[in-house]
Amino acid sequence: MLIGETIRISLTSIRSNLFRALLTMLGIVIGVGAVITMVALGTGAQRQIDEQMAAFGGNILSIQSSAWFSRGVARNQQTLTTDDALALSSGMKHVSEVVPEINQRFQVKYGNQNLNLTVIGTTPNYPRVHGFTFSYGGMFTAADEAARKRVVVLGAEIPGMLNADPAALVGRTIQIRSINFEIAGVLEPKGGSGWRNPDDDVWIPLSTAQFRVTGNEFVQTISARVADASTTEMAMLEIERVLRREHGILPGKDNDFAIMDRRQFAESRQEATQVFTYLLAGIAGVSLVVGGIGIMNIMLVTVTERTREIGVRKALGATRGNILLQFLVESTILCLLGGLIGLIVGATASALLARYAGWQTVVTSGSAMMAFGFSATVGILFGIWPATRAAGLDPIDALRHE
Repeated sequence: MLIGETIRISLTSIRSNLFRALLTMLGIVIGVGAVITMVALGTGAQRQIDEQMAAFGGNILSIQSSAWFSRGVARNQQTLTTDDALALSSGMKHVSEVVPEINQRFQVKYGNQNLNLTVIGTTPNYPRVHGFTFSYGGMFTAADEAARKRVVVLGAEIPGMLNADPAALVGRTIQIRSINFEIAGVLEPKGGSGWRNPDDDVWIPLSTAQFRVTGNEFVQTISARVADASTTEMAMLEIERVLRREHGILPGKDNDFAIMDRRQFAESRQEATQVFTYLLAGIAGVSLVVGGIGIMNIMLVTVTERTREIGVRKALGATRGNILLQFLVESTILCLLGGLIGLIVGATASALLARYAGWQTVVTSGSAMMAFGFSATVGILFGIWPATRAAGLDPIDALRHE
């Protein structure tokens, strides 16, 4: 029997029981749709992490005061100062730029709007090191930093939170902790990094933050950009050597600071996201197996219903292989049709989640081919038993079947 004729007969059989075929395919549709959606969510999350690392700079080390434990509770010991930042920024071979910063939440008031925002005290090179650009205005200057000027830069979302036009805000006055600050600029949107969103932060000169706002001479974080010709490991060793010297730490004593590589956080998040994606896809894959069992069940019923037809075909010369192929093709077509519908359902669900839930989803050709191929495999595997049973029928007994 030609393969084309086999497919035609299979499609005719499916069409004659269309509603039953649709119900049979439902498990495959749900399974493929769920796999496509879960993998799209996982791929989107990983891509978002990559984009955020590219935007924030993957070659930046974060230096913080180390934590100590008291009665089982981690407490931060402030040990970093602006002198440390100066030491790291002068004569370093493997570090190109250094940005100290402190941050604390304060009440920010503009007109009748009152917000509680993270206020970051830092140096003028912060936007360059962290990859920020300006929509309006610009960054405060080194002269502003030296003179402890009361100037502020707003994150991209702040104008919307203040119900104000961002272009009109430049040059206006805003209050931080009841202290008047002149708005120097408004940044372009940056996007959140998962644990915080810099678009709703504000920036002021480090000296202003220390002596006019917080009254704290320590800095919480020092960001160090690794030089282009250097490696992260070389930069970390150099930073450790300089800070141990500045802090007078004797050989054999523990550091009172911690150096962290942002890429380690990104890799950890990617690994967790990948494991979670595989877990969800595996759970969704159970639906494919359940759908395959449903198809095997309905194919066994079909063999029983078409026993006399099988007998007639064998009496007319159909071989065991012809009958086996016919039922395998029919089972596979059911799964492939279910896979195609599930692919459409999964892609649609991913698009809806991206549009209305704000989640980043990416449907790749690889995930589509994987789900589609798996549905075909399910059709073949779960169609073998019904097809073998049909092919093994005795033609005389089959013709006598009522």
